[in-house]
Amino acid sequence: MSEKPIISIVAPVYNEEEALPELHRQVTAVMEQIGEPWELLLVNDGSRDGSAAVIGELHEQDGRVKGVSFSRNFGFQIAATAGLEHAQGDAIILTDADLQDPPTVYPEMIAKWRAGYDVVYGVRQSRVGETWFKRITAKLFYRIIHRITSIDIPLDTGDFRLMDRRVVDAIRRMPERNRFLRGMVPWVGFKQIGVSYERQVRFAGESKFDSVKRMLPFALDAITSFSYLPLQMATYIGFASAGIAGLAILFVIIARLFGPYTPLLGQATTLVAVLFLGGVQLISLGIIGEYLGRIYDEVKARPLYLVDEKWGVGEKDEG
Repeated sequence: MSEKPIISIVAPVYNEEEALPELHRQVTAVMEQIGEPWELLLVNDGSRDGSAAVIGELHEQDGRVKGVSFSRNFGFQIAATAGLEHAQGDAIILTDADLQDPPTVYPEMIAKWRAGYDVVYGVRQSRVGETWFKRITAKLFYRIIHRITSIDIPLDTGDFRLMDRRVVDAIRRMPERNRFLRGMVPWVGFKQIGVSYERQVRFAGESKFDSVKRMLPFALDAITSFSYLPLQMATYIGFASAGIAGLAILFVIIARLFGPYTPLLGQATTLVAVLFLGGVQLISLGIIGEYLGRIYDEVKARPLYLVDEKWGVGEKDEG
């Protein structure tokens, strides 16, 4: 019987067959220096390449490599959640499989954990190899989410972090479908600290989050999960529109009684007013719809994921 791991490294995988052997090599080199029992848990998120086969091969070569393969693509946050649910360690390090979050940071994270911290998150000092669009939008996103949410989400932090077992157990009790782990981890509290590191260039393959199509839903999940500001903004805009309408009515009455005819009182004004109010209403309905859609997802209560295959993990097959 294999020794129970003290440290679990969890890495969601999507089309990373070229990077997985190098990830295993680097993790092995670092963890053998640390000298703690460990496991590398790879969660295949419906990859279209040979990632699942590579995970199986790595497990055959090294029993410390374990794997879970989904029936289809469910998304990074769900894959990360599955990894947290299957990990056996007393501390779990969540990382990317593309080696942008270097394993050389693990010893510092583990040292902080040994010193009594429950969460040790990586703070990106630079984003080597990423496009200017990704760097600017990421910096802007982190600062907006930091200002509008009710919890203290650290700036310039991704999902790369170490979590104590009691933090992971607390997150496992949070069943929401539209998950934003970068907010959920600060929400549970406990002692948290950051460590700075240089984010590396991808070892192989292409980034999965460089397009607006992929980043926008992620940003919406983050905002709607931890902030009511969009709903409040709809209310504020409604009151502002009502105030402008009241002033306009007063202006029209005074102009009709005391002023000459002006084109501002004609059809153009009416059309602009109708279009403005219609736009405000549609925006407000869209905001309400985003929150309502998430409520609908929760009410359906479907499992977070379905497992197609697994290597070296327990019998749990869905979340």
